[in-house]
Amino acid sequence: MTTPRTCLVVRGGWDGHQPVEATDLFIPFLEENGFAVRIEDSPAIYADAEYMATVDLILQCNTMSTIERPQFEGLRAAIEAGTGMAGWHGGIADSYRNESDYLTLIGGQFGCHPGTHPDERQGEQADNYVPYTVNLLPAAAEHPITAGISDFDLVTEQYWVLSDDYIDVLATTTQKVRDWDPWHREVTSPALWTRQWGKGRIFVATPGHRVEVLKDPSVRTVIERGLLWAARGSGQPYGEHAPRRAAASTTAEGATR
Repeated sequence: MTTPRTCLVVRGGWDGHQPVEATDLFIPFLEENGFAVRIEDSPAIYADAEYMATVDLILQCNTMSTIERPQFEGLRAAIEAGTGMAGWHGGIADSYRNESDYLTLIGGQFGCHPGTHPDERQGEQADNYVPYTVNLLPAAAEHPITAGISDFDLVTEQYWVLSDDYIDVLATTTQKVRDWDPWHREVTSPALWTRQWGKGRIFVATPGHRVEVLKDPSVRTVIERGLLWAARGSGQPYGEHAPRRAAASTTAEGATR
């Protein structure tokens, strides 16, 4: 009998990103692909070096939270030793603003998400939902996370990301200039990227504000593949059970809370 690999799910922070519902969407997929899943509601577990040495994959969905230095150092040490890490949206790219070394580890940080016209805003999350395209780069055509996926459209938060050039970008998104915006030229940000840190792999997808977006076929596919790609010991691109391939599609988020 094959010993299951271990996936640690760390979830919490801002409820608007539905950390429980969002991660629950992927846990059955992980179990089907041979992972034993453990769930924690804070990064405190990262400080447990003995346990972290057994973790093959971290799925993190923890937005606008804080991390203590020993917890971060435990996370970084695990990744450097080969633990993979993956996540989406603010759950990985806007997690621990108090720790600059975490931002360096991930390689890209949420800056803002310009929204609708000021006259149309009603104080809801939907104020930040705009139509945009995720543009796949040439490198994505042969990458196991994005092979077979074309550009796709979403209506949700469009992340303006601050990043460095040590990330390997698979897809971008371009913030347009609207009449009411103070910037004067388009801004292109990474939307999907990978990063090698020590022996560990990191995967980030910026789409994923709520469950509705995560259910978009293209978004769900790249996240499923990204989880398998990042995990320690992933000898095959897609694992034992191949994730679905997806055609371009559009997901619209409603304003219902």
